Amino acid sequence: MSFFSRSFFIFLIGVIAPTASLAQGADRQMLLRPPADSWPGYHGDYSGRRHSSLEQITPQNVKNLTLAWTFQTNLPALIKSSPLLVDGVVYFTVPENVWAVDARSGHQIWHYNHPTPEGEHIGNRGVAMYKQYLFFLLPDAHLVSLNCKDGSVRWTVQVADVKKGYWTSMAPLVVGNHVLLGVSGDFDNITGYIRSIDPETGATQWQWDSTPPAGTPNQTTGGMTWMGGTYDPDLNLVYWGTGNPTPVLNGSTRPGDDPYTCAIVALNPDTGTLVWSFQVSPHDTHDWDAVETPVLVDGDFRGEPKKMLMQTSRNGYFFVLDRTNGKSLLTVPYGPLNWSLGLDKQGRPIPNPAKEPAPDGRLIAPDEGGMTNFRSPSFDTKTGLFIVDAHPSWSIYFAKPADGLYGWAGADYDVWGKGVIEAIDYQTGKIRWTHELGPRGSGAGVLTTDSGLTFTGDALGNFLALDSRDGKTLWHAGSGSHIVSSPTTYELDGRQYILTSSGSVLYAWALPEAE
Repeated sequence: MSFFSRSFFIFLIGVIAPTASLAQGADRQMLLRPPADSWPGYHGDYSGRRHSSLEQITPQNVKNLTLAWTFQTNLPALIKSSPLLVDGVVYFTVPENVWAVDARSGHQIWHYNHPTPEGEHIGNRGVAMYKQYLFFLLPDAHLVSLNCKDGSVRWTVQVADVKKGYWTSMAPLVVGNHVLLGVSGDFDNITGYIRSIDPETGATQWQWDSTPPAGTPNQTTGGMTWMGGTYDPDLNLVYWGTGNPTPVLNGSTRPGDDPYTCAIVALNPDTGTLVWSFQVSPHDTHDWDAVETPVLVDGDFRGEPKKMLMQTSRNGYFFVLDRTNGKSLLTVPYGPLNWSLGLDKQGRPIPNPAKEPAPDGRLIAPDEGGMTNFRSPSFDTKTGLFIVDAHPSWSIYFAKPADGLYGWAGADYDVWGKGVIEAIDYQTGKIRWTHELGPRGSGAGVLTTDSGLTFTGDALGNFLALDSRDGKTLWHAGSGSHIVSSPTTYELDGRQYILTSSGSVLYAWALPEAE
């Protein structure tokens, strides 16, 4: 694979604080079982549960949380990334930028910047780490590998063609000696895919396309893979969600189910071989991709031990699958929806043709943004509750003949929506408690801890700590801006920190040191 320009800027600011240790990197064991002083992957560990065993901050003392430090990027871009923490160093991103920050003090260690004028600058979800190396996607569909100690560039390689309409924003996923990544793009006639990159050389190891090969009857395009997956080391399977087919709102040119779009797929990470797929929204005509986090949970389901995969999907359904084979265990709505006729024998929703976009409009729930979206949910292993930032909503969808049959091929207009944290009983799909977040909704994800706390944010820019048993507010702090990232937590020197972000500021919260 050819390598590209290494144009970049690295800024080393000041003297590193004495307590900071330069990162030595993440090994396989750390990624499999992260220690308390680390958050080495996008969700912490491979499961996607975004749940921590830390218990220093409790429902009783969380009211005493105070700022330990803040870090200001001084850039207009919102922080959407989920920071990594390895060896006392926090790594986080906005498009074209990576920072390394002392996790104890918030002092900057280094800053990488690579201006890329091309591509969609929708945001960036973060970096991945392999040994002493970081991996970071640019909006113009290039993967950059950095040395984690100083931010210097090892190599840069193209992973998609921005001229065709591709762009990239996700945090890669490291599994063994594979850097796994997905792509984004809303144009017709481009295919989504998952690609595996060699972390040493940048060479492509394999690629799996999320639509059938050209020439397949009722061929479709789309299926973008713009959010990261999860991994089961025992089964050696990677689980990933795929996006909507194109044309987006017009299904007449692509009759049938349009596999493998709007699906959850299981792949062998060593070969890219598809092991199974489950289509969340067959023949989608509402732009409801299924890239939401596939959360992996081991436990009993209705009296039988199961290796499960759970997803609150954008289309309004909560799915529980047997992740060994992709078979449905449970499919239930977790908010208002009116677009399906029920479920088929596989547990998949059956689209109602009368609810497809039409020239005179169709009132649809949920709206185009979906019942949830990019923000991460959490599975609380103590309570057995799946906790998600949801968005009950309604929208009017139109087909517009003047716009033709391709491209967006229509429009949708929001009617009403709000944000609400929902705690779902995975055995039944029943909602055990809710917490209102405000009009139109929040972009904050969810973190839970063994001590019984749920951390998130509301629609008005407040950070929240809720009681995981009933959703009651135990602590809040105003941020002054939009929260569009998911919290993380770690413990250093016997002190637990909660890491959140809002606008262009990263916040580290902790109990007073005397406590």
